[in-house]
Amino acid sequence: MRGLLLVVASALFPVALLFAQEVWDQAAESEVNTELNRPELIKRGRYLAIVGDCQACHTRVGGTPFAGGRAMPIPLLGTLYSSNITPDINTGIGTWTLEEFDRALRKGIGKDGRNLYPAMPYESYAKISDGDIQALYAYFLFGVAPVHDTPPPNKIKRALSARWPLKIWNRLFVPSEPFERDPRQSDTWNRGAYLVQALAHCGACHTSRGLAFQLKAYDETEKGFLGGGPVLDGWEAYNITPDPDSGIGAWSAEQLTQYLKTGHVNRLAQAGGPMGEAIQFSLSRMSDSDVAAMVTYLRSIPPVKGKARIPRQQRGTPATEVVILRGTPLGEERNPKLKPDGARLYLGLCASCHGVDGTGSKDGYYPSLVHNSTVGAEDDHNLRQAILQGVRRTVDGEEIMMPGFAGALNQDQLKQLMTYLRGQFAVPENKVEKPAASAR
Repeated sequence: MRGLLLVVASALFPVALLFAQEVWDQAAESEVNTELNRPELIKRGRYLAIVGDCQACHTRVGGTPFAGGRAMPIPLLGTLYSSNITPDINTGIGTWTLEEFDRALRKGIGKDGRNLYPAMPYESYAKISDGDIQALYAYFLFGVAPVHDTPPPNKIKRALSARWPLKIWNRLFVPSEPFERDPRQSDTWNRGAYLVQALAHCGACHTSRGLAFQLKAYDETEKGFLGGGPVLDGWEAYNITPDPDSGIGAWSAEQLTQYLKTGHVNRLAQAGGPMGEAIQFSLSRMSDSDVAAMVTYLRSIPPVKGKARIPRQQRGTPATEVVILRGTPLGEERNPKLKPDGARLYLGLCASCHGVDGTGSKDGYYPSLVHNSTVGAEDDHNLRQAILQGVRRTVDGEEIMMPGFAGALNQDQLKQLMTYLRGQFAVPENKVEKPAASAR
């Protein structure tokens, strides 16, 4: 009998150890959570989540913030849907430990051990500090209301659905250490560098990518950093280095600050698409000191020269010839050189806000198309998307809205309108052909 008891005890001992280990781990995690569940840390994490622009990606259109489900089309791969990052224990991250949360943000590995797709910018988040990771965890676990909502499954091409190649990709391309201060630079510069490189993840959009879709540069010491990124979902992320022609070197510090805080600088630039969302959900809600730090850093990095030789915000001239079309029936144009299709579309769809001559309203509420950094860009991606999708952003309770015309224009009409806009407002002033409305 004694021998039998010894055998049973020996068999149960490993089970008891495993159970004890689980209890100890749970107790340790509970102690960690108690330490992190502090109002001041949660408040700090809430602000850091704003800087990281978490809401924009992890909220579907019309959905609850952070409940996920936003569709993100990825070239060649398919469509990803953002995850639920509320503390719901079944569909969100309510059972995640701090270690698991850290591993997802900085290494791109989910709770189940599967590698995440780098649509979640963990390449940049890898540089987030330990303290900020703790604050973000505290906010999402204890400062956000749980939402029971399961996002749709990803729609990935079968040939590209395997996750194991991402292990190799991570090893090759993802930074392994948090951001390090540059002792030669000021506190303001270092704060700006940290925000741009890590939390605000500007490089994730505004830096070009290689054949493996990896970022070609991660900070100002590497060639091409912030020199412009790929076109995603139809929108182009522009060069934001101090190059005076291809970048924002001709912008003053005040103009750049105003743009980051509001998304609008009269006769210069207006934010739409993903940048409009970044303004609305993140940059406009950041502290003045943090925005100033970002401006300091962005104006100091090496300029990246692109193909532009004239700044995109210094192109175009007011339209004059188009005025003769007003009130003229179709087919009765008196100027035989004037080909009216694009011009008429402009008069019908755009002139009521942007003016017959394209100079907008005096207060800039309706932007000028002359000297407009979107219209005057080397490529027409963002102008096309603005016409089709419109522009919407809300800053400090004020909504800025331009309607989209995807349902009003067929492909031929869109081409005609784009040709007119580009011919009149996207070329250097001394090269605008007259009559401007005939550019096709």
